[in-house]
Amino acid sequence: MKKKANLKKEEKEILESYERDEWKPVKNAKRETEKLRTYARNTLAKDKRINIRMSSKDLDQVRAIAAREGLPYQTLISSIIHKYVSGYLVEKKKAS
Repeated sequence: MKKKANLKKEEKEILESYERDEWKPVKNAKRETEKLRTYARNTLAKDKRINIRMSSKDLDQVRAIAAREGLPYQTLISSIIHKYVSGYLVEKKKAS
């Protein structure tokens, strides 16, 4: 296991939360696990194809971000669309 000093910020927060005994077991873990697997399967199913036109500048930026994140650019685009339609990605208000 990594030493605490070598953990990323998010990993440290999770470990500290666990150490404060904030984590509680779920009832019927097997059923919950299967339910979450089903949600993930349904969310991640790629059963439709689309074609979109976008500016080459935007596509280049998406590809650069995807490369930094270590994932295919199509996956990044799909993730962005999913987050937007799910309400997790909202338009940032510009300061006036």
